[in-house]
Amino acid sequence: MQRIPRGYLEAPTGQVHYRRAATPGGVPLLLLHQSPLSSVQFEAVLPGLQAAGFDAVALDMPGFGMSDDAPERATLDDYASILPAALDALGWADAHLVGHHTGAVVGTVFAVAQPGRVRRLVLNGFPLLTQAEREHFGTFYFGPKAPVPDGRHLLTAWENRLRSTPGWTDLRLMHRYTVEGLHRGDTNWRAFPLIIGVDLGGLLQALQVPTLLLTNTGEDLYDATRRSRELRPGFFAYTELQGGTHDIVDEQPGPWVEVVTAFLSGAR
Repeated sequence: MQRIPRGYLEAPTGQVHYRRAATPGGVPLLLLHQSPLSSVQFEAVLPGLQAAGFDAVALDMPGFGMSDDAPERATLDDYASILPAALDALGWADAHLVGHHTGAVVGTVFAVAQPGRVRRLVLNGFPLLTQAEREHFGTFYFGPKAPVPDGRHLLTAWENRLRSTPGWTDLRLMHRYTVEGLHRGDTNWRAFPLIIGVDLGGLLQALQVPTLLLTNTGEDLYDATRRSRELRPGFFAYTELQGGTHDIVDEQPGPWVEVVTAFLSGAR
């Protein structure tokens, strides 16, 4: 796999770690990951984005990966505060923005607050949930997994990852992301409850920037993303890939890059 340079920038939440695949003079692009992962989620697609002419920077959100933690009782605005900080640190007036699941919500918060700094927005899996879906996701254990002497907290993490990824087929990927989730297990669960309680419908209604809703038929937010599309007929561009799970970025990196770059370039 191509070596991906990494670095840090300063934000209101502290240091933010990032991965960057840059083409000289490339088109600015920021990427935000799902919970409870990190910018490692985009390693499979960063080379493809670079080859397509983008200067692609994938951020670890506060409390995820190798970024500093968010403040106590952090809000979605606190998580979104890393985006203008990243733009300023990179010397960019604006950029395209891609967010996946939790990252899609954080990206939407920023795009609504500062639409002049977002060229185009891709929301990959948007959690506009019904009450039944909220109750379903509430059955998963997203809190910190306190170590116990017999190590059963590790099995809890493993079983939760398998259960929350229906249709999974890649055992190594499940292992990688279980370990990734445990790495910052005391803090990387905190963003998820915030997206359950916020008015996501109102947030989508407030969007002004060109936006693509991207999903795949095998992911757990497939219905929720289609529901988001129906909220504003004619406003959202929409594309769905076939099969996969919520790990579609790893499972279908080629088709994913093709869809994303086509939209960001204005081809669809």
